[in-house]
Amino acid sequence: PLAQAYAGHQFGHAARLGDGRAVLLGEQLTPDHKRVDIQLKGAGRTPFSRGGDGRAALAPMLREYLISEALHALGVPCTRILAVVKTGEQVLREEPLPGAIAVRVAASHLRVGTFQYAAWHEDNSLLPALLNYAIARHYPELNSTSNPALAFLQAVMQAQIALVVHWQRVGFVHGVLNTDNVTISAEAIDFGPCAFMEQYDEATVFSSIDRRGRYAFGAQPSITLWNLSRLAEALLPVIDPNPEQAVHLATQVLEGFNPAFNRAWLAMMRGKLGLLSEQPQDAQLVEDWLAQLQQAQLDYTNAHLQLMSLDLPNEAAWQRPELKAWHARWRVRVGNDRPQALTLMSQHNPWVIPRNHLVEQALNSAQEQGDMQPFHALLKELQTPYLLRDLAQKYCTPARSHERVTQTFCGT
Repeated sequence: PLAQAYAGHQFGHAARLGDGRAVLLGEQLTPDHKRVDIQLKGAGRTPFSRGGDGRAALAPMLREYLISEALHALGVPCTRILAVVKTGEQVLREEPLPGAIAVRVAASHLRVGTFQYAAWHEDNSLLPALLNYAIARHYPELNSTSNPALAFLQAVMQAQIALVVHWQRVGFVHGVLNTDNVTISAEAIDFGPCAFMEQYDEATVFSSIDRRGRYAFGAQPSITLWNLSRLAEALLPVIDPNPEQAVHLATQVLEGFNPAFNRAWLAMMRGKLGLLSEQPQDAQLVEDWLAQLQQAQLDYTNAHLQLMSLDLPNEAAWQRPELKAWHARWRVRVGNDRPQALTLMSQHNPWVIPRNHLVEQALNSAQEQGDMQPFHALLKELQTPYLLRDLAQKYCTPARSHERVTQTFCGT
């Protein structure tokens, strides 16, 4: 077993880091010949614990399990939790809490921060070795390219674009998009201060340590580009021996981020709105829709489901003149392709997400009362988010004012 060293920018500040409460047991080949990492999270101190105990409490590990299973069912690439195991020990935080270990399965634990560590290291052979290993493991088709390092940057960028577009589709707010939480495989990882947006607002922030909105819902695309820029900086020595040429080549790749992201995001939003073809006015239609969602303070998930009725909903919020006018435009745009539009919308819009107050209720019940029933009931519903069925109302209803979760925490 080993603890991985990596570096990273945490809220924009560079730091040398490492697995402070995780140990990698090793790599495992699955029956379908995929290579995965098996890691224990919360197993105790490592050389990177920085004075901490390296332990984990039960509720944060159950959160990792619940959120990763929900994301997986929603079609979002992510690490998975094979099991959460109670240790029988007490973990001291603000109060004694039951301890637990999460068994995490990942395509790998290589991060942007891993490449930053290699670039900052004095061993000049480390960065090329890491690049060769990462390409062989995740992007073997790049070995035949004329500049594997540059092709690697391009491939990671495209994979990260696809991941963040998924987040924006389902209203997921990661919470701590530091470079050490950005995987080379483009799997979402580390689900501490994350949450799902209910009322639509691009400024939505849940993380208790994100006081300036650096990682807000609407900022996730731009901060992903910022993180990819740090990966590009780390790769410069292996992109080209001429520093100026290396910067020029990397910059050319990164300049493609915004156009590529905007295309992928608009295609995703066409899916959510049931638009079967591409038309020039679609971008404005989508922009106006999101503006109406924010002004009417509508639930992001439920508003798209209500659109699937095709008729104007009866709720007072939908009777605002501006929203009624938008709905009429949208109906004209959908035209006569309603069955196909509904099919497309049903593939992009989940009926159920892990609403934050239900997640907190389930975790508190498990940790404080030892009752896992709410956890298992919620998990069962989250495993089939696109299946139209008779759902209990509580799984689809936004939090009432006294139930709202405004802050989430990393659990360390």
